[in-house]
Amino acid sequence: MNGIEIVPDRDVWRADFEARVLAAYRAAGCSEPLAGALRERAVRGIEDWTVATDGTGWIAVELAGGDGDGDGDGDGDGGGTGAAFGRIHDLTAVRGRPWAERWCAERGAERVEVRLTGGGPGAFADYPLRGRNMIRAAAERPQLPAGLTVRRLTEEEYPGWLAKEQAAYVADIVRSGALSPEQAKAKSDEDFARYLPQGYRTPDQAFYAMEAEGQVIGTGWVNHGFLPGVTFGFSLEVHEEHRGRGYGRAAMAVGEWATRQGGDEAMMLNVFGGNEVAMRLYDSAGFTVLEEFRSIDL
Repeated sequence: MNGIEIVPDRDVWRADFEARVLAAYRAAGCSEPLAGALRERAVRGIEDWTVATDGTGWIAVELAGGDGDGDGDGDGDGGGTGAAFGRIHDLTAVRGRPWAERWCAERGAERVEVRLTGGGPGAFADYPLRGRNMIRAAAERPQLPAGLTVRRLTEEEYPGWLAKEQAAYVADIVRSGALSPEQAKAKSDEDFARYLPQGYRTPDQAFYAMEAEGQVIGTGWVNHGFLPGVTFGFSLEVHEEHRGRGYGRAAMAVGEWATRQGGDEAMMLNVFGGNEVAMRLYDSAGFTVLEEFRSIDL
């Protein structure tokens, strides 16, 4: 196939791939336990990948989906939609991308996804950005902004909050261009069932209401211990009517505070492609891009 051959013995490639992935997470500032955990997540299902070479480097691809497959990483990509899609896990071969895309298309993939760790988009600059995982160390003693108070969301408030979060999640996925509305709804249903199997009482999940001037101006949802030393901020939302008053940055402070409340050291979050306002906020708040998710329709 144009000088590209499937690799039967993958030991050399796998050792090289895992070392590169681990180095990228270390370079992003991850602690050793966190970098190791992220590496393990990045190689999940590696036995099912197809690995090839053109003599200049490697190509690793996978056909996923079609059976409700979902990755459950909280990463905002397209897992769990039921539609077949391809993933390019590794690409260092000079002539590898056309081959990888053709390999996916020949097996019925409707699109191709990539997870990029560290650096820029490289060979995938023309793949639209669908989302980013970003991370930042939390201050040792974060202080809540003056005039802002935080309390636990009550169990009575939870159903209304959940309905709004689910609708917002679907809208974010569709806006990013990653999935159709129907696919986004399927992914939303799967992700919320995975992360909140016991609803309001799911262990290690915390729900907050942020108040200022006697009003609830936003809400927060975090998952403590999501990864070693990491709290994942699933949602730090300022209600639309209260935006533009500096509460977005205040919500970041609440996330830091919640991270330390849960005994973690770093806060991680996902931002969807197309949400430039949030990306600028997180950049200015000192978050580092840990992973980037891109995809293209075939």
